[in-house]
Amino acid sequence: MKARITLLTLIVVLLGMMAYAADDPNMGTWKLNEGKSKIEAGTAKNTTVVYAADGDNVKVTTDGVDGSGKTTHSEWSGKFDGKAYPVTGDPNVDTRTYKKVNDRTMEITNKKGDKVTTTGKIVVAKDGKSRTVNTHGTTSDGKKVDNTYMYDKQ
Repeated sequence: MKARITLLTLIVVLLGMMAYAADDPNMGTWKLNEGKSKIEAGTAKNTTVVYAADGDNVKVTTDGVDGSGKTTHSEWSGKFDGKAYPVTGDPNVDTRTYKKVNDRTMEITNKKGDKVTTTGKIVVAKDGKSRTVNTHGTTSDGKKVDNTYMYDKQ
């Protein structure tokens, strides 16, 4: 009897996580559309971003290139609750915060130590097929940058 209750509970939790992931328009794989983006020269860019359920968290995996064209890969796992969670794989960012504004909009903050390096806004289009990421920040060499990244859902 105890095993049945445990199994049933596990099934309900998994179904709930799948429903959450399916309902959240941010979830899935996003590919950079460079032709529609406005990215300052020498700025890092994430060419592929994947949002996936990770237990009761969300895992965000990014692949791209840094300002000099070197391949990059980073991972973040946390909640879209406005709290900072660690980033691995990015030498310029220690923590990242995602804060949900509404179903299609999030605010993002990257920090290196106690210093904010980048802030931005992510907006998923009403049709769910594209998203816009506007960022404002400072590169590791102190240059101020403002970029608009356009992504298509895969």
